[in-house]
Amino acid sequence: MREYIVQKGDTLHRVASAFKLTADTLIADNPWAAAQPYLICGQVLYIRPSMDRKYVIQPDENARQIAKQFGVELNELRLANPGLAEFEFVKGQTIVIPDGHQDQIVRLRGEYGYEDLQEDLAALVRRYPFIEVGSIGTSVMGKDIPYVRIGRGTRKIHANASVHANEWLTTPCLLRFIEQYARGISAAGEQEERELRGERAKRAGTSSWVYGGSPQDLLEHTSLWVVPMVNPDGVELVQQGVLPTHPMYQDLRKWNEGRADYRGWKANIRGVDLNDQFPAYWEEEVRRRGKTGPSRRDYAGPAPLSEPESRALVDLTEREQFDMVLSIHSQGQEIYWNYRDLEPKESRDLALRLAAVTGYRAVKLGGSDAGYKDWFIQRFGKPGFTVEVGLGVNPLPMRDYDDIAAEVGMLMAAVLSW
Repeated sequence: MREYIVQKGDTLHRVASAFKLTADTLIADNPWAAAQPYLICGQVLYIRPSMDRKYVIQPDENARQIAKQFGVELNELRLANPGLAEFEFVKGQTIVIPDGHQDQIVRLRGEYGYEDLQEDLAALVRRYPFIEVGSIGTSVMGKDIPYVRIGRGTRKIHANASVHANEWLTTPCLLRFIEQYARGISAAGEQEERELRGERAKRAGTSSWVYGGSPQDLLEHTSLWVVPMVNPDGVELVQQGVLPTHPMYQDLRKWNEGRADYRGWKANIRGVDLNDQFPAYWEEEVRRRGKTGPSRRDYAGPAPLSEPESRALVDLTEREQFDMVLSIHSQGQEIYWNYRDLEPKESRDLALRLAAVTGYRAVKLGGSDAGYKDWFIQRFGKPGFTVEVGLGVNPLPMRDYDDIAAEVGMLMAAVLSW
């Protein structure tokens, strides 16, 4: 085995992905790593030599389940194991797990963090120059909060994700839709150019737009603004923990009730729940929550919009005057569409439409204030939605990524075609 020295930002899943191993294999060779919540810089991991990921089929597993578990297509799994039909993947057999979706920019390489987001946004802009990327402001720790814009239409739609730190899986799910949308626009443009040159035959596999309709029509009529990671400081805390050298180390340990594991953390780095920060009956939400100081969740802050992340989101919304907004959270598979009967008449019907395409439930919610969609509905009187994707405990498991990303894709396509 070779030795690997843990670097800043490393997690078990990220290291395993880099060496084409599973996290379980890495833990088997380094059992101590499972006994601590995070890897620490300078620790040594033993890495078994492997040019490919190998996997031993477990009882009652089949090819489709294995492909889903590792985020690869079934045909990719078959190609990596020639001679095996789907029914010949049997218990105890060692197979090769290929690197899936190699043509995709947005994919999981372990936990999806702020650096992954920056790299993927840069790659998307290089491949699709019509994408606009910028910043709506900075976090408490000075990280840029990126936005992505596609489209030049007058109808403006906004979506955001990772408002809560341990809901970071929402970021790649939303960003995967951006990539699919951009790919569909690009493919449709190439097809149109060929037809203008008299090349009528459509090249197989040109278009990857899988949601119906025309992505170019959407481009002309709609401007989509996405803020894929509202809370980058919190996401980093959840994924990597905090070292004693961090300037807020003592405060964070206290606010996390002495826990070294921050995977239950929802707030920003100052212990403020960003989705309780908006000026929509904020005082009432404070009384309901009962939190008087910074915490891993449910503290609404000393005042509305006290945090730079929530302020940046409000400034963007005021400037662009969106026609509809969605805030993507996890979990529950529910769509909340109302706020104190201030929502427009079409909100319920649109929520039912979104529920029909995703399989989620449209829910009329009461007893909740100070959220982003609450403020948007109160301020503008336009449709606003909070969408709770997936099922389980946050952070949702990475094996659910493909399914949830598909649901988010169907949701966003339905919104754009509204």
